Amino acid sequence: MLLAQHPRARFWLGTVSFAESSVFPIPPDAMLVPMALARPDQAWRLAAICTVTSVLGGILGYAIGYFLFEAIAQPILTAYGHADALARFEDWFQRWGAAVILIKGLTPIPYKIVTIAAGAAKMDFAVFLATSLVTRAARFFLLAALIRRYGPAVRDFIEKRLMLVTTTAAVMIVLGFLALRYV
Repeated sequence: MLLAQHPRARFWLGTVSFAESSVFPIPPDAMLVPMALARPDQAWRLAAICTVTSVLGGILGYAIGYFLFEAIAQPILTAYGHADALARFEDWFQRWGAAVILIKGLTPIPYKIVTIAAGAAKMDFAVFLATSLVTRAARFFLLAALIRRYGPAVRDFIEKRLMLVTTTAAVMIVLGFLALRYV
């Protein structure tokens, strides 16, 4: 929260967003929300910073999983209590493909788990990159839109019901995929 008030807050927002996608435990929402509330006219720019730096951090997470899974990624996943995440991710990816990234990237589930597991599972990098960009943009721009539309009143709602908001968006994406596939 202190970083959100810092003169170089945008730099720190990008740094936190980058790190959260590969190793850091705190999501950038903790900075994005107060910064966007303080400057609603900057909400879109702040969401763009989060999106770009989160995807770049996701590339680092993917590389950790791809090249250094046993040396670095496995201890990180174990430290966060997600040692079985790779096996679950591989199973989900076999069943659902790229939709896994789209859904998991929207939710407050630590995105680093998705990025590291995608690399360890040797997921197609272009698919990983495209789905990461879509899902992270959806997440951060959804927050920015809520803040611009409802202002400070939405802060408590976001803090208490972020999982509901992002899960609803994820369900809408799944329904969209199903509609495209079966219609």
